Amino acid sequence: MTYSGNLDNLKEVSRDKQYLFVKGDVSDQKRVAAVFTKHRPDFVINFAAETHVDRSIHVGALEFIKTNVEGVFNLLEAVKDFAQVQKYLQVSTDETFGSLSLDSLKKFREDTAFAPNVPYAATKAGGDLLCRAYHSTWKTPVVVTHCSNNYGPYQYPEKLIPFFITRVLENKKVPLYGDGTNVRDWIYVVDHCRALELCLLYGKAGEVYNIGADNEMSNLEIARLILKKFNRDESGIEFVADRPGHDRQYAIDASKIHRELGWKPIVTFAKAFDETVEWYIHNSAWIEKVRKKTGVFNPHIDLWKAHIKR
Repeated sequence: MTYSGNLDNLKEVSRDKQYLFVKGDVSDQKRVAAVFTKHRPDFVINFAAETHVDRSIHVGALEFIKTNVEGVFNLLEAVKDFAQVQKYLQVSTDETFGSLSLDSLKKFREDTAFAPNVPYAATKAGGDLLCRAYHSTWKTPVVVTHCSNNYGPYQYPEKLIPFFITRVLENKKVPLYGDGTNVRDWIYVVDHCRALELCLLYGKAGEVYNIGADNEMSNLEIARLILKKFNRDESGIEFVADRPGHDRQYAIDASKIHRELGWKPIVTFAKAFDETVEWYIHNSAWIEKVRKKTGVFNPHIDLWKAHIKR
């Protein structure tokens, strides 16, 4: 329930009799322990994270440390102390692995060494390493996943795809860092959740699973696709000064989860991308409600002074 938290996103599941919402903070150890004592969970999946790279740079890293490191520690302590927990799933990111050069043919494997380049990624790596240590030391039933960039409905509009869509809807230019050639692998949120369910239920404790869709595209390509959906040309792109520590390329080797758990993405990028754009077009009330709560999305970009010409 930080700036990007939104209970409206849970309206559909809130009708389920198995659903219960408890407001708390994973960095509050006593609160976490009390929830475990009262509800005695069989499975725990940790989606709780400060995730936006730009905020870890422009706002500060303290909240990232509290949630992504201290919060993971508190959850691991609770799982360790409650023997009925069958599995704890730590949802992490490919950003812990650092950056590949644009001409690299390599892909991140589960055993690729961590080399985070921004505070956000460093805090996620810290939480992941705690998971490794708890399994090694106490056999805590932990599984860690590293996934590529997600997209889909209900995503807070600071993230690249919904951010660009909302900018176009506002008749503003789409801002691209640097030359726009930074490459990311894009996975539809439902495919990611299918993989997480398999990892939670069938993943082997102590193991790490990479999750990716082999949809590697540059930020410039994404911007062009969104503009094309609105019948706008590249004059709708504004190149701005690059952000510090901006990784050039991520690429995921997801062969392990394919082989061991039988997961593969089933949604095509073209179809899911079009549906995502349409969702934001037809859910302006959702966008405005979020904006009313949180204010301008990515305000530091409009305040960025040094613009570059391409």
